[in-house]
Amino acid sequence: GFSGLMLAIVPADFQYHDTYFVVAHFHYVLVPGSLFGIIAGVYYWIPKWTGNMYDETLGKLHFWLSFISVNLTFFPMHFVGLAGMPRRYPDYALQFADFNAMVSVGAFIFGFTQLLLLFIVIKAIRTGKKASDEVWEDTKDWGLEWTLESPPPYHTFAVQPEVK
Repeated sequence: GFSGLMLAIVPADFQYHDTYFVVAHFHYVLVPGSLFGIIAGVYYWIPKWTGNMYDETLGKLHFWLSFISVNLTFFPMHFVGLAGMPRRYPDYALQFADFNAMVSVGAFIFGFTQLLLLFIVIKAIRTGKKASDEVWEDTKDWGLEWTLESPPPYHTFAVQPEVK
């Protein structure tokens, strides 16, 4: 992430070391990169897993709530770290209370937003409209799983097909 450039400068890194700035940088890089990738995979595979499409409007709402709450959680940590809040302390000075409250609100919103993802998956299973065999454009060339109906039947291939 961009904050990594600041940590690459030795005099600056010396000042930021063991502050919340390092925590902010670490989590800003890993959380969106890993969790958003997993969430994207869930949305990609829901039609194949369930045989039904998910509610796209709710999916977009889930994305934007997740995006905003991740930024509300981790962006203020940079300012707290620049102000000198140390990491690995069970308590903090009162001067950091407002930013830490913002961080907590963002984290709770992100957590509750993932319940929306669970609701979207359950809704797709129960009431989603039937997914076509080719949910996404040109998926026939992407692999064997997209040549099958959704959800694929058990013991799909009696003989292993030739992959070109």
